[in-house]
Amino acid sequence: MLNDPRSHGLWEKSAPPAPETTSLSGAHTADVVIIGGGYTGLSSALHLAESGSRVILLEAKEIGFGGAGRNVGLINAGMWVMPDDLPGELGDLHGERLLDLLGNGPRVVMGVIDKYGIDCELQRNGTLHCAVGDEGLKEIEERASQWQKRGAPVTLLSAEETARRVGSNAYRGALLDQRAGTLQPLAYARGLARAALAAGAVLHTASPVLDASETASGWVVKTPAGSVSANWLIVATDAYSEGPFAAVRREQVHLPYFNFATVPLGDNQRKLVLPGLEGAWDTKEILSSFRMDRAGRLVFGSVGALRGPAASIHKDWARRSLRQLFPDLGEVPFECEWYGQIGMTDNALPRLHHFGRNAIGFSGYNGRGISPGTVFGKVLAEHILGTRSADDMPLPLTDLSSPSFRGAKEAYYEAGAAIAHLAGARF
Repeated sequence: MLNDPRSHGLWEKSAPPAPETTSLSGAHTADVVIIGGGYTGLSSALHLAESGSRVILLEAKEIGFGGAGRNVGLINAGMWVMPDDLPGELGDLHGERLLDLLGNGPRVVMGVIDKYGIDCELQRNGTLHCAVGDEGLKEIEERASQWQKRGAPVTLLSAEETARRVGSNAYRGALLDQRAGTLQPLAYARGLARAALAAGAVLHTASPVLDASETASGWVVKTPAGSVSANWLIVATDAYSEGPFAAVRREQVHLPYFNFATVPLGDNQRKLVLPGLEGAWDTKEILSSFRMDRAGRLVFGSVGALRGPAASIHKDWARRSLRQLFPDLGEVPFECEWYGQIGMTDNALPRLHHFGRNAIGFSGYNGRGISPGTVFGKVLAEHILGTRSADDMPLPLTDLSSPSFRGAKEAYYEAGAAIAHLAGARF
């Protein structure tokens, strides 16, 4: 996007075209104005428009430009935080409510894809959280136990079964989550946009918000060439927030994450890696993820930014890692490379903020945006439509805040990942 092949890589190459949109021009009115064209904003627009609301969505760049178009494409259930820890972080009411809502998140995503016929390479075969060493095995054993006591369809796999499903002997075991799956993330965002347009929402791209002012009757949002007056405002900009809502970005520490995609593997090679087409990631602190796309490309990623000298460091590390993980695969060239930023909150949990009267937004997805973004967008629509009260929201309201030493932490994560990948082998 925007002539940068390292912004969206394979996903831009293989996604269906984006729907035609224009930038905002002139003065307009709506029931709801939404800022941000990622999963949350598009899901809100779709569900609101489908219920008859007049909706205008403003995206500063292109649909799916932020994390929605760059991520790995794992449709995960829950968050990174262990299930039993959520009540302690959020209180019993919101903790259990969020676990239930996001535990069922993949089912909501898949239901939306089915209902609107979104072509996004959906795979419903689950995900594998792969254990590295004894500590990794303890982690997935505990996670499995906590989900299983809540009735979730998760299974702890032996090292032998993990090797059969992954195609590598590198792991002590894996947690199979049958609720989860994979998709083509940019294709999903563009599909949500098409569905929202068909439902009657108006989407404007290349329309950065310069000002958002509360009025007696609602909000006035201004862009370089136009304005929208609306009763409600949804802020759905998350880690890529700029302009009047840059405080949402400042609340999060950016963690860079890259992906490399191989050329399509041959038929025999495809039998060697993830033959069941699950999505996978490991328990390392500087984690790695891997999955297959519909054309048989292996997508392999980890923490780091593909810029400056670090770009070649991470590429060399990825090649070494693939040789170690899948020695029978042989040398397979990379076809695409790209990276983006994950917005991390201080407790690795999302936030619910009010920005004034009738102005609301979720943010801070901590690398798990597909299910939460879709679900939270629907929740915002329900709240505005009056079918979900303020007391029934899945998160407590919190004030915007900035973590200490945010800039230093971001520099440390980016440099630290490059140093680790320069010096280290995969295991």
